[in-house]
Amino acid sequence: MSTTSPEPDSRPRPITGPVRTAVVGTGNIARFHAEALRGLPDRADVVAAVDIDPDTLAAFREHHDVPRGYTDLSTMLSEVRPDLVHVCTPPGRHGVQVEACLAAGASVLVEKPPALSLAEIERMAAAEGGEHGPWMATVFQHRFGSGARRVRALMDSGVLGRPLVAVCHTTWFRPQEYFDVPWRGKWETEGGGPTMGHGIHQMDLLLALLGEWTEVSAVARRQAREVETEDLSIARVDFSGGAVASVVNSLLSPREESRIRIDFERATVELVHLYGYGDSDWTITPAPGHEREVLTAWDAGEHGVNSGHHAQIVQVLDALQKGTAPPVTSRDALNTMRLVAGVYASSFEGRPVTPADLGPGSPFHDRMGGGRSL
Repeated sequence: MSTTSPEPDSRPRPITGPVRTAVVGTGNIARFHAEALRGLPDRADVVAAVDIDPDTLAAFREHHDVPRGYTDLSTMLSEVRPDLVHVCTPPGRHGVQVEACLAAGASVLVEKPPALSLAEIERMAAAEGGEHGPWMATVFQHRFGSGARRVRALMDSGVLGRPLVAVCHTTWFRPQEYFDVPWRGKWETEGGGPTMGHGIHQMDLLLALLGEWTEVSAVARRQAREVETEDLSIARVDFSGGAVASVVNSLLSPREESRIRIDFERATVELVHLYGYGDSDWTITPAPGHEREVLTAWDAGEHGVNSGHHAQIVQVLDALQKGTAPPVTSRDALNTMRLVAGVYASSFEGRPVTPADLGPGSPFHDRMGGGRSL
């Protein structure tokens, strides 16, 4: 797919009327984007799709009623000039495609992981257009369910007190056949194993709730699968606010589960789900003496929005129509990616790692695995 970019689009922001969107990569994950966009006909208009496989492209266009199809990204950007491009290709293609879209004046919503390295996501962020856009946002949809937003609001109000102890577990199962797809399980094309490609969603939600991390000490192993990357990682993460978290990422767990638990001074908040959550997947347990205050605030908080692509895409469209940067920003995504790199760096080097250890000059800045082998 060509990456030659047309001249930047000088159209003013904010966007009036439906946001003109295009989808790049029409495989399985793209359907979640298309279904969400089709459910918002007054807010978004899917005007084009791009894929190097003509048959996959044709099937996607027919199923989702997309009027124009291309096998070349540059041609689509030049002819269609969309406001927003959803990048749904494998991770190894994200960098050049996001930069091409930004250069053409189109904002981008890119699937996770947004890049293969810290250096790459920094280049992508540098290609943004500043306060007037275009911008890059990353799909970290767990931030946008009402449960997470309710917890954040209670934290900000002080009802829960300080966060003290946390657990963040992504314990999933993928058989060896899953890795038969050529780009999976390889540093060069996937950027890492479950820490990078699976647990990153839960880790991002943990960071959205607890803020900046300050140190990580981790072990990453190839325990059972024939892959280049890890199939298991276990980490201790310290946060600037004083909390400490246990983080586990596994593809070896037959009883699959995604779990976040945070013990605050005045309550325990817990989320247990698999690939997406609703309000019923959250529970709160007040500390003795704080029952009334905590439960009253919990019951009065935001309800009714499941996590998922739809929840985030609504807010991305809102931001673009207001002329502001859409969530999750490149800065937010970089913070999450830096924690992933920290897990790998700590494991390979056998020592605690801080964000300052991962800047230019670190082998883990240019490659998640630092160019090393497990």
